[in-house]
Amino acid sequence: MAWREEVAEVKRRAFAEETYWGRPIAGWGDDDPRVLIVGLAPAAHGGNRTGRIFTGDRSGDWLFRALYRVGLAVQETSTHAGDGQRLIGARMVATVRCAPPANKPTPQERDACAPWLLRELGFTRPKVIVALGGFAWQAIWPALGSAGYALPRPRPRFGHGVEVPVGDAVLLGCYHPSQQNTFTGRVTAEMLETIFKRALELSV
Repeated sequence: MAWREEVAEVKRRAFAEETYWGRPIAGWGDDDPRVLIVGLAPAAHGGNRTGRIFTGDRSGDWLFRALYRVGLAVQETSTHAGDGQRLIGARMVATVRCAPPANKPTPQERDACAPWLLRELGFTRPKVIVALGGFAWQAIWPALGSAGYALPRPRPRFGHGVEVPVGDAVLLGCYHPSQQNTFTGRVTAEMLETIFKRALELSV
């Protein structure tokens, strides 16, 4: 929390004239989504600056482009909270609600934010949950159990494209569109689009 606020005060030179959000990030999108997208945490100069997850950072550039192309977003980019972006039948939530140092949240931060993730699941009851990365995959299982979803035993391992029925919903694994993954080619635009096309198919 202290680091989140320090970043918002010191700022990055490119955003020196902007007022950073610098507070926890809430879920946003459709109030009655078919698809719930679970991310890692707000980026220090992305969501922590703009007040909206995946907004104003390079990971978001990749993610929103894919969402737009499959029909889950109204535009390709998300640069700030008042930019006209809107999700269609989808909603986003961060596993950890505050920007962590080095973009690496701890298990303690994950557990502290777990009640908000559970609340999102409880009031949305999506048909499909897309976990972006292994950290989100690990965090979503306890929340699913607490929300009353029927969970398989043993717990399936995370992987890109892994599909797991959880009661009347489906959990989908997707590599996180982080700069490390996109720069190395571990995640491509086609891979992201394929995941969200599949999410739409399963959500009908």
